[in-house]
This record gives sequence, structure tokens and C-alpha cells, in this order.
Amino acid sequence: MSTRELVVLGTASQAPTRQRNHNGYLLRWDGTGFLFDPGEGTQRQMLLAGVSATDVHRICVTHFHGDHCLGVPGIVQRLSLDRVAHEVCAHYPASGAEYFRRLRYATSFHEVAELREEPVEREGVVATGSFGTLEARRLDHRVETFGYRLVEPDGRRMLPDALGELGINGPDVGVLQREGVLRHRGRDVRLADVSVPRPGQRFAFVMDTRLCDGVYALAEGADLLVIESTFLDADAGLAAEYAHLTAGQAARVARECGVRRLVLTHFSGRYPDPRPFHEEAARLFDGEVVVAEDVSRIPVPPRR
Repeated sequence: MSTRELVVLGTASQAPTRQRNHNGYLLRWDGTGFLFDPGEGTQRQMLLAGVSATDVHRICVTHFHGDHCLGVPGIVQRLSLDRVAHEVCAHYPASGAEYFRRLRYATSFHEVAELREEPVEREGVVATGSFGTLEARRLDHRVETFGYRLVEPDGRRMLPDALGELGINGPDVGVLQREGVLRHRGRDVRLADVSVPRPGQRFAFVMDTRLCDGVYALAEGADLLVIESTFLDADAGLAAEYAHLTAGQAARVARECGVRRLVLTHFSGRYPDPRPFHEEAARLFDGEVVVAEDVSRIPVPPRR
């Protein structure tokens, strides 16, 4: 059975607090694990959340502020310590290649894991695979920043009753899915006759940024949107000054982009109580609002 869920490893902005670790998010997408923005302490948070180094297939860094990347050395070394057998790819803004090199080789260690760097130089497709397409879009922060979006291709869901009525089973089902038409018992059966459209699912990850076109492009039609909400609307001036979003802005984006489940995170330490974030977002967005908590798990919504 496939698993699609977000494992929240940390939710604090800039500095950890007593209740919140630095950023860190593992997206389990069937058999592939995407580790986003591993901040300081991510390796320990993985242990607490029941996540191992072998669960990581891609590391995606949005930008090179410490709360989004200071966990890279520990993760990189853990890959080798645990002798992770599969290749791991690292995506990050190409302008920060020197930062990533310093993080990757921050200390001496015996490197046996295979880590391939794939810097992001421009907007567009970053990677493709059985998971679908991983895309990047520019955001508006104080250093070069990219957000990420995972898009599963649209497909079709086979209708067992329709197949049974026509006597189609076994390898013929696969032929029909691949070819789109099957010659069966003297007639052509088309894929549309025995299936219905199945929209692909979408995940979006939006970190440090002001409102910009990239935010909306990433969030459009997302089943699960993980988005920073460092401030509340009452502190919108601070948000603009430091190039961040408010919970209200995040909720408006979700509403305008048709998001299904909104996950707020990256909270400023000035707010000891997370409830106002939920209240502010819920007033503006009538979908599901989740205020992320460390070592929690948030499922991707079931297909429409």
C-alpha cells in the first residue's frame, strides 16, 4: 500500500525554541522520500519521528539561511554512517554551491554513500521519476530562494465492473492501459469505455518569501500546501521588512489557488501560542488548516 504523508521534523524560524526545532520536513511519496530544508537538529528529530536515513532519496534546500540548511552536515554523514545503498540527489540554488560544499564537508568523515548534487539554476523541472515531476519556482526573499512543487501526471482509474462485463482481465488490462485500445471478442474496446479520469496529486513547498508570482504558481491546485507563516497579520510590516509571509497571506493564497489542505509552519519565536495562526487562516480559507507541530504526520488528502 502506498504512503503519501508529510513528516514534520521542525517548525521554528531563525532559531529553535523549547517547543520547536529548526525546520525540517520529510515528504513520503509512495517509495520516494523528499527531505526539505533540514535545519539544525534534523538528524535527532528524524529519530524522534521514526524516520531513518534510508527513507531519504532527495534533499531539497530552498535557500542558504541557517535555519533551512544547518542540518545538512549531519544528514550527509548519516547517509554514509548507515551505508544507505541508493543514490541520494541534492537540489539547492546554484548560487549557493559554495555553501553546500562547505556544509557537505563540514568535518572529516568516511564517505561511502552516493550523493549527487543537482543545483537549481533556473525555474522549471528539476527531476522526473516514478513520483512524477519535481519543479522549482523562484521566490522573493533576501537571498536567492526556490520553492518546490511535486506534480503527479493525470491518469485513469480502471472500473472493475466495466472490465468484468466485457470479460477483460489479466494481461489484456495492461495492454489496454498502454495502448488505449484493445481488440477483444471482435470489437475495439477503448480505455475511456472502462475507466474514468484520475487527476494527479500535487504537493507544494513554499518557504521564506514575500508574496510573488512564484508563490501562486507553486500553490496552484495543490492537494497539500506547506507554506511559511512566520508572522500574524498584525505584524505584516515586519513580514514585509524581513521578506516573509503572514498566516493571513498564506490563507489567501490557499483560497485563490484551490488548495485542499493548508499546512502553516516556520513560526517566529515571538508567538508562544500557535492557536492564533489557525484562527487567522481559518477566517480566510474554508478548507482544512493545519498548524504544524514537531514530529507530527500530516497525510496527503485522498484523491478527489
